[in-house]
Amino acid sequence: MSNAIYYVAYKLKKSASVPEFLLAAEELNNGYISKQPGYVSWKQLVDGETWADFATFETMGDLESFLEKSRNPDELALKFYSYINLMSCKSHKFLVERSY
Repeated sequence: MSNAIYYVAYKLKKSASVPEFLLAAEELNNGYISKQPGYVSWKQLVDGETWADFATFETMGDLESFLEKSRNPDELALKFYSYINLMSCKSHKFLVERSY
């Protein structure tokens, strides 16, 4: 089976502190995301003002399960989201077709 990727591009709120945002992301990953079935990794990318999350799960089923559970965000997720301009979010799910 192919790995599944969840890609989300977004911008931070104008008032967001990048160090505090990155700490909130680390806390969310360590306290919740990395504990989900099939979790492989989470990378955060940045290009100027545009950020992107690149989360890898073992299967699309694992990713779908994670997304379903995430519909009811906990305190760690809400803190992470508080830094993001939610109107700027664009997400997509991918299956890895080939990896070198």
